[in-house]
Amino acid sequence: MTALKIYDTYKRETLSFEPQKAPFVGIYVCGPTVYGFPHLGHARGPVVFDVLHRYLRHLGFKVRFVRNITDVGHLVNDADAGEDKIAKKAKLEQLEPMEIAQFYTDSYHQMLHSMNVLPASIEPRASGHIIEQIEMIQEIIDNGFAYVVNGSVYFDVLNYSKHHDYGKLSGRIIEDLIAGAGNDARTLEGQDEKRNSNDFALWKKAGEEHIMQWNSPWGKGFPGWHIECSAMSKKYLGETFDIHGGGMDLLFPHHESEIAQSIACGGKQPAKYWMHHNMITVNGQKMAKSLNNGISIDEFFSGKNALLEKAYSPMTLKFFILQAHYRGTLDFSNAALQASEKGLNRLLSASETLKKIGPSETNEVEIEKLVEKCYDAINEDLNTPILIANLFEMVTTINNLSAGNLKIGAKELEILQKNYNSFVFDILGLKLEQEVNSDKIDGLMHMLIKMRNEAKIQKNYSVSDQIRNELSSIGIELKDGKDGTSYTLN
Repeated sequence: MTALKIYDTYKRETLSFEPQKAPFVGIYVCGPTVYGFPHLGHARGPVVFDVLHRYLRHLGFKVRFVRNITDVGHLVNDADAGEDKIAKKAKLEQLEPMEIAQFYTDSYHQMLHSMNVLPASIEPRASGHIIEQIEMIQEIIDNGFAYVVNGSVYFDVLNYSKHHDYGKLSGRIIEDLIAGAGNDARTLEGQDEKRNSNDFALWKKAGEEHIMQWNSPWGKGFPGWHIECSAMSKKYLGETFDIHGGGMDLLFPHHESEIAQSIACGGKQPAKYWMHHNMITVNGQKMAKSLNNGISIDEFFSGKNALLEKAYSPMTLKFFILQAHYRGTLDFSNAALQASEKGLNRLLSASETLKKIGPSETNEVEIEKLVEKCYDAINEDLNTPILIANLFEMVTTINNLSAGNLKIGAKELEILQKNYNSFVFDILGLKLEQEVNSDKIDGLMHMLIKMRNEAKIQKNYSVSDQIRNELSSIGIELKDGKDGTSYTLN
C-alpha cells in the first residue's frame, strides 16, 4: 500500500492506490487516432499521465505503460456510420492509409519528445492486432452478448444490461439512453441493421470501395473503434490491470463500451482504477473547427496562429498544463501562458542557484517539512498545482540562502538539493532551456528528414536532393541506412 491516492471515475471517490501485483503496475492510456497533426488539446493527456508514470517509477514500482495508436476503425461518425477517419484522409491525400498513420504518428511522437514525455513501454497499433480483436469478438458472440448481421457484428447492449450495469462509468441510465435515442440514429448508414440504436459495432462489413479491410469469420471488414483497446490492454496487461486512463471525452461511449466488452468476454472489469483528465478550452469554449479556435502544436511552438501573441516553448506548455489539477478544465490565454513562462524560468533558475550554495555549520531551515508538503500534494490525486506552490516556497528558501539571509547545514542542503531536483526534473519532467534548444534542433531535423522522405515517395527527387544539399552546405550530413535516415553535425 502506498500513500498515493487517486480519484477513481468508476467509483466516484478518491481511493488509496494499491497495485494488484506490487511492485508491478500496469497502466493503459488511450492514445491518438492518427489522421491529423496534434493540437493543443492533445497535449494534456500525455503530460498528466507522464507525471503518474514518473511518480510511480520514483516510488520504486516497475511500470508497464501501454499507450495505443488508433490507425483503423475510428469512423467519422461515432454512431458506427461514415468512413474510417484514416481511410478518408488517405483518399484526400492520395496516399496509402499506413502512410497517413505513420506520418501523423511521427508528428505525435515529436510533440511528446519535445515536451519530455517518457516513451510508452509498449505502443500497440490497432491494425497490428486484428487477430486478437477477432478472437475477442468471437468470444463475446459465443457468450451471447453480440450478434451478426450482413457481415457486421454488433454488441447487444440491451441483453448485456439485463446482467450488468451498462452506463455506470459515465453515469448514464440504460432506460434514458433508449428513450433518448429514439429512431433518429437508425437513419444513419448501417443503423437499420441494429436491434437497438445503442448497440455498437464490434466489426463492420467493408464495401469494395473500403481500402482498409481484413478477412474474418463474418466476411471482409474492419474492427470497430472500441474493441481495439479491450483486445490490446488484455494482451499486454492481462484481463485485469491497475489503471486505465484517458480524457473525459472518452467516458462515453468508448470507455463504457470497453468495460462492457471485457465483462462480456471474460467476466472481469478490465481496470481497478479509472482516471480521466479534463479538456483544455479556449476562452471558455471547447476547441472546434466550427469556432475556428484550434491551435496545432506546431503553431503553438512557432507562434503562427492569430490566437497567439507569441511563440511558446514546449516546457512553457508543459508547465502551463501542470499548474491546473488534471480533473479541472484548463482555459487557454496568452496572459496565463506568459505567467507560466515566468514561473517556469523562476523554478529552473533556482536549480542553477542551488548548485552554488554551500553548507554552513549551523542550520536555520526546516527543509524536511517542505519536502513532506510536496509529497502530500502529489500523493493527493496528483495535485500538481499545490506541489508547484510548495516548490515555489522552496525557491524562496533557495534565494534567501543564496543572498545569505539563511543558513543551512550539510545534511539539510543535501536533502534540499536531492528533493528539489527530483520533483522538478524527475517527477514533473521539466527541462532546462539549453536541453530544450537541443530538442528543438533534433525536432527540426526529424521534420526535414520526414519532408525529404515524403518527396522521395512522391518521386519528387529535385526537392529531396535540394533538402540534402542545403543541409550539407551548412555542415549537416544526412546518412541513409536500412534503419532510416540519420544526421550528423560537422
